[in-house]
Amino acid sequence: MPRFQYRAADANHRIVKGQIEALHETDLVTQLDRLGLTLVRASVVTKHKRAVKSLTQQELINFLFQMEMLMRAGVPILTALGDMRDTAASTEAQHLSAGLYERIQSGETLAAAMDKYPGIFSEVVVNLVSSGEVTGNLPEVLRELVRALKWQHEIAAQTKKMLMYPAFAMTVIGIVVVFMMMYVVPQLTTFLLSMEQGVPIQTRALIWVSDLFLKYWWALIALPPLLIAGVVALAQANPGVRHFLHFLVLRIPLFGEVLKKIILARLTDTFALMYGTGIPVLDGLGHCRKVSGNLVIQDAIGRVIERIASGTSISSSFAAERLFPVLVIRMLQVGESSGALDESLKNVSYFYTREINESIGKAQAMIQPIITVAMGLILGWIMFAVLSPIYDSLSKMKT
Repeated sequence: MPRFQYRAADANHRIVKGQIEALHETDLVTQLDRLGLTLVRASVVTKHKRAVKSLTQQELINFLFQMEMLMRAGVPILTALGDMRDTAASTEAQHLSAGLYERIQSGETLAAAMDKYPGIFSEVVVNLVSSGEVTGNLPEVLRELVRALKWQHEIAAQTKKMLMYPAFAMTVIGIVVVFMMMYVVPQLTTFLLSMEQGVPIQTRALIWVSDLFLKYWWALIALPPLLIAGVVALAQANPGVRHFLHFLVLRIPLFGEVLKKIILARLTDTFALMYGTGIPVLDGLGHCRKVSGNLVIQDAIGRVIERIASGTSISSSFAAERLFPVLVIRMLQVGESSGALDESLKNVSYFYTREINESIGKAQAMIQPIITVAMGLILGWIMFAVLSPIYDSLSKMKT
């Protein structure tokens, strides 16, 4: 979008100079008029088009919410985008609004304009907006999009919160173990080995681990990131390994089941949204398959699509994959038979939302005692290995 250098007069006929981005001189006049200025002279400084990198999830929610509110109030799309450009809270949002404005003004639809920004608007968002434009129900589609994105943002925040405590606790445990092995145990090693009686096996094991930390500390530091990098590279190069890792993720104790519920909740919520806006079942499931983010779930959805395409009912197709519990399958069956599948899908999404909240609460309640026990076992082993030979020595001295 061009940047103009301008001279303008305010209400008191004083000359004001400045620079501002505008699509063309007419747009510049409109923007200055909103500022209470009258254009005197303008010249183009640069025509450089700045690429919009991305928006945060919260910025995207705010952007779509503002668009929905303006359009629901009856404001034309170009006017709405112009207002959003002029009042944008961030430079990225300003350039996005301006880019959409320019493309729509040149004759593109809103969905086609959004499709030019794949790093911001997903394929699902573009298809939903396109459906809303065709049906004339764009404000309602935007409202549902905002709701869905808010829900996904909240679930992501809850999941991060659930993972923060174990990550912090494991870091503390690691620091304590390293300190004990590299500073405390070496100072006790000479004393323990100087005892006349034999050193117990647990003490020898502790000394061996301490020596390992002292001699190969550099390898212990480098090993975890190297292993992670190796696994990631192998997964990228080998689809079979990638599929196996995605399978293992869903089997992680505590976290795997929560992650599976989050994926299925997002899937059903997106499917309900797309089906409710008039997108065909197979197309909707195809888009949901792409956004699931897990190869195991993607393969299952692919088989569901094949069954539905061959004439099997939606509920029976999902039941064959055993992705959902019996209660969810029953809800889908009722929705199909009553012709209210979109409502049934919304109920399924609500069901999973409650399940996710309960599962996260249970996981958080279990994580703390598990980590406490693990820390106690590690420190207990160290204390036992150090104190047991000392206690044996004192016992022999008494006898």
